[in-house]
Amino acid sequence: MVHVTDDHWLAGARRIESPNAGPRPDPEDISLVVVHGISLPPGEFGTGCVEALFTNTLAIDAHPAFADLDGVRVSAHLLISRRGRLTQFVAFDRRAWHAGVSSYRDRHGCNDFSVGIELEGTDSRPYTNTQYARLAAVVAALVARYPKISVSAVVGHAEIAPGRKTDPGPSFDWARLIRDLL
Repeated sequence: MVHVTDDHWLAGARRIESPNAGPRPDPEDISLVVVHGISLPPGEFGTGCVEALFTNTLAIDAHPAFADLDGVRVSAHLLISRRGRLTQFVAFDRRAWHAGVSSYRDRHGCNDFSVGIELEGTDSRPYTNTQYARLAAVVAALVARYPKISVSAVVGHAEIAPGRKTDPGPSFDWARLIRDLL
């Protein structure tokens, strides 16, 4: 069973701590879940490059698409691979650097109060059945642990950074996720 431990880590998830994190202004104000989509290089899965990006160990010269990532310092709380493997980079009571310039319901700086979950994928390719099942289980565990999170406060990166971000993209089935959560 997926659950959040007393030290704010997901039980059973692989733990790779990212240096790209910091304290939340209010650790009790965890009230939003942001779903992202990522693949590195673009459209390739299982390369380990996402983990490298989140730990500042990505070899920028390994692929031409990485040139724009030189010096970028980002993280997410959790990555769900195409096969459903859970990797956590930042404890949920800490601020991960996943949302960038963002706002939700007139609150700016979503990193301060959100949990960022990356799905290994692209805007245009369907996510896997395993990813949906894992995501639903993780969101249910977050809702159970953090009372300010509700099913209605699960959004895509595109929703909190419109015009700047598009993920998780049109291939993400929001209706399916909501059905899985209810």
